[in-house]
Amino acid sequence: MATRESDFKNMLMTLLVITFVASAALALVYNVTKEPIALVQIENKNVSIQMVLPAFDNQPFAEQFKIASDGDSLVCYPAKNNDKLVGVAIETYSKKGYSGLISIMVGFKPDGTIINYSVIEHKETPGLGTKMGEWFKTEKNHQSVLGKNPGTFKLKVKKDGGEVDAITAATISSRAFCEGIQRAYQAYIKSNPQNQTTEVTQ
Repeated sequence: MATRESDFKNMLMTLLVITFVASAALALVYNVTKEPIALVQIENKNVSIQMVLPAFDNQPFAEQFKIASDGDSLVCYPAKNNDKLVGVAIETYSKKGYSGLISIMVGFKPDGTIINYSVIEHKETPGLGTKMGEWFKTEKNHQSVLGKNPGTFKLKVKKDGGEVDAITAATISSRAFCEGIQRAYQAYIKSNPQNQTTEVTQ
């Protein structure tokens, strides 16, 4: 009996030591990789910001602020040149993609006109939903949203009465894309009443 109790205690101590060592190793790896991962995320975010805005001489990431949106908030990155606001990049989203969340960085002129956009995260079907990264930038079939102001442009797919040509065989992804951009526009305009335009019926 004593031998069995001794064996059990040894096994228990061994398991505790292994658990402690494993936990310490995981904590060490997390602490070592946390900062590099954060720096990579910041760099990726900065690249997305640069893609959707005109030339600027400030640091939009350092001057970020949040605006309210449907009980949530969106992060905004103001771009300035010679202390004059030339655009705002907004990190927006839609949860209505074919496979769920779609995250988009969209750049607006101060009046709300769309400058450019970059899809920064999605899980849409390869070859279909993935096309939204470029589909809505081209003038073919007039589906480009660039240069459009959602206040006067119906930012919905044509099947829903809007002016946007959906990606072929990817209407759900297209609807989600439009919703994400529209969410950013609405939040931005509400936070800047002086920029409001006469809006079309959405």
